[in-house]
Amino acid sequence: MSPFACHTESSLLLMIDVQERFEAAIPSIGADGPVGRSLARLLQGTGLLGLPRVITRQYPKGLGDTVAHLREHLHSDSHRDVVLDKTHFSVLDDLPLREHLAATEAETIIIAGIEAHVCILASVADCCQRGYQVLVAGDAIASRNPQHCQWASQAMQQMGALVLPVESILFRLQRQAGGDTFKALSSLVK
Repeated sequence: MSPFACHTESSLLLMIDVQERFEAAIPSIGADGPVGRSLARLLQGTGLLGLPRVITRQYPKGLGDTVAHLREHLHSDSHRDVVLDKTHFSVLDDLPLREHLAATEAETIIIAGIEAHVCILASVADCCQRGYQVLVAGDAIASRNPQHCQWASQAMQQMGALVLPVESILFRLQRQAGGDTFKALSSLVK
């Protein structure tokens, strides 16, 4: 498979642990923060493209729900949006998540969320090892310490993941200019 051969019918979004209790420690994930805005664009864009989306929450009893400004972009009535709780750092170490991903037709997993140097890094490592093509939305990941995010991004690239901006991922999935979806995506990224 080409390293950037993603298609809507064989891709899914995995947004990891962007939860309420992290907002104070990682202000960039808030609605007005750069990562928060990129995450919102990614959710809106993948929604327009009809991608299945898996949203994880690490120990929600203690860390809270997915942040409100991102929850509003999820479709609770859609079978394409699934919220799953986890206790492990890697999504593939949690049986319900591993089973859900295995049941999909996904070949490409687009990963975004927090923290880049812990749960994102562990999940990317395991997804790459299991043969998924992994695209990391580089402007939609964060860590409390920005240096940790930078080091994790470098490590993910060495593992075989592509680290790209949200805009690159969305337009690669769209694949062509023209039409209503393209127009909607274009206005999202402006």
